[in-house]
Amino acid sequence: MFRRLLILFALLLAPAVAKARGIEPELVAEGAGAPGGEVELAILMKTRPGWHGYWLNPGDAGLPMDVEWTLPPGYSVGPLRYPVPSRLTVAGIMNYVYEDDYAVLTRLKLPAGASGTVPISAKARWLACTDKICVPEQGEFSLALPIDRSATRDARFDEWQRALPRPLVTPAKFEIAGNLLRLSIPLPRDVAVSDPYFFPAADGPVDYPAKQSFRRLGDQLIAELPRRTGEPGRIDGVLSYGDGRGLEIRAVAGDVPAGGRLIGEAGSSALFWAVLGAIAGGLLLNLMPCVFPILALKALHLARSGGDERKARRDALAYTAGAVVGTGALGLALLAIRAGGSAAGWAFQLQDPRAIGVLLLLATAITLNLLRMFELPVLGGEHSPAGSFGTGALAAFVATPCAGPFLAVALGTALLLPLYGSIAVFAALGLGLGIPFLIIAFVPGIRRRLPKPGPWMVRLQRILAIPMALTVLACIWLLYRLAGTSALIIGLIAVVLLAILLWWTGRQQVRGGRSGLVAIFIALALAASMVVNLPSTPSVRASIPAGVEAWSEVRVASYLQQQKPVFVYFTADWCLTCKANEAGTIEREEVQRAFKAAGVKTLVGDWTNGDPSITRFLESRGRAGVPLYFWYAPGREPEELPQILTPSMLTSRARQRP
Repeated sequence: MFRRLLILFALLLAPAVAKARGIEPELVAEGAGAPGGEVELAILMKTRPGWHGYWLNPGDAGLPMDVEWTLPPGYSVGPLRYPVPSRLTVAGIMNYVYEDDYAVLTRLKLPAGASGTVPISAKARWLACTDKICVPEQGEFSLALPIDRSATRDARFDEWQRALPRPLVTPAKFEIAGNLLRLSIPLPRDVAVSDPYFFPAADGPVDYPAKQSFRRLGDQLIAELPRRTGEPGRIDGVLSYGDGRGLEIRAVAGDVPAGGRLIGEAGSSALFWAVLGAIAGGLLLNLMPCVFPILALKALHLARSGGDERKARRDALAYTAGAVVGTGALGLALLAIRAGGSAAGWAFQLQDPRAIGVLLLLATAITLNLLRMFELPVLGGEHSPAGSFGTGALAAFVATPCAGPFLAVALGTALLLPLYGSIAVFAALGLGLGIPFLIIAFVPGIRRRLPKPGPWMVRLQRILAIPMALTVLACIWLLYRLAGTSALIIGLIAVVLLAILLWWTGRQQVRGGRSGLVAIFIALALAASMVVNLPSTPSVRASIPAGVEAWSEVRVASYLQQQKPVFVYFTADWCLTCKANEAGTIEREEVQRAFKAAGVKTLVGDWTNGDPSITRFLESRGRAGVPLYFWYAPGREPEELPQILTPSMLTSRARQRP
């Protein structure tokens, strides 16, 4: 009744408000037709800003599109196939809509004798709405379809077909339990689910605006949907499970198991543990060889300040704010890249040769500063909030090569949380980076125990220069791995020029000259020049050690069918934890002997270049980065191993018999 009143109101009001249509349709063919074959057609609905169209079930209000085709004899079209819709609630009314351009697809079947150019046309009626007004619209669209096997294909159909829900081959089950409609949807546990929602295809059984809840139970997703009316014999619809992905569901009556882990809106507890994990992971990142010198330098600055409590606390807060903003900005950039349709994970910037080039110059400057070749205000000069903030942001940037203990699960969860939850987790990582300095600054007892300034500080700085110099070498090697010899030459030239510039700056500082600003401008120009000349995408191929095979899910399944145990490790050239585990555990002689004796197959997933298939697998396991390790034994569930490996972990599993 409400829907009829809405349409009547729209009909009365439409002439007064709508001169231009809110949605403009266009008929598009994927390519040319072939006699006796089929061709995909798309009704492209071009939506004006502020307007929206409706899914096949519009929800509490609205109308679906109605199409009447005009086809030559012998031609026929299939049913309309809609992309995964979104939800729009207006004044408590739930609508299933499309707020941007969208394409409704159908298949056109051609007769065996088709030839020449064939006219295809249709009349359609649809409802276009804003949040204030609905206008029933109609129009005709047509195209001339050539019958030509050699015609090119419209690449836009790739995107439009990806937007369609994927059919679920195995039927789902449903049961009525009081005021709930419960669904059991077969969905492998490897498939990551974010913000799930079930769109019923038919009006009636589901209460649209009521809250839906979902649970994970092994390889099943259990949905509990508040009922409205009726006892259907079958439930059809679309399960949306995040990032525009959807599954076409057909559920028949059957038993639906109880229990499972609450997901979706249960993110409050997940957010709490993810934030704690990010803080703990940030604390551990301070021990990385390229971050610890920065933290130690800040502690040295406190010692130089003579115990001034106000300066110490101001410095600590500014440093922590820089770290929080730095990790938050990296997190937002990652979310933006993923929202654009790219498969990306944590430390995504280290898969870009240009970012490695910038990190190379930063590490070079820090190393030379530690060697006292020059004084850099941000790290080695007087206290200033801007300098401390910049130092914190720098620490955030150089701390991202690995997702170590605690951090891996936290960042994986962050990618599944709503936007506010994701930002909170990334910011918590920066807070973890800043906590040691906060403790030193805000606990007088600890600050008083700092040693007094003296010659020892110069010796310590030189010692701290060693891990930073190793970071420089690692960046040079990684630049070569990512982009080849030409990038290596560009990087080496940039390092030499920067070293000469900073040496000259240091000489001027010794003589009392003020050349810091000039040096900064020249260094920025040098960095910009290097970024322009370096490639934007890596050209590296996966690095496969001798005796190890490249990972693929098909290869894992093949070896398990042969009753062979499989060890899989995911790594990257820029991941310090990965390389430590490989040198200290995986490549150890006793581990390799045990693997050979037990017939263990070792597979490696090299994520140095951001391989999208590896990214998707990491996501399916709730991870945002490497390292990640799995042990597969025939007839058993795969076992995820800790991120810090020991030889005994692997040898003991290799000696186990099925």
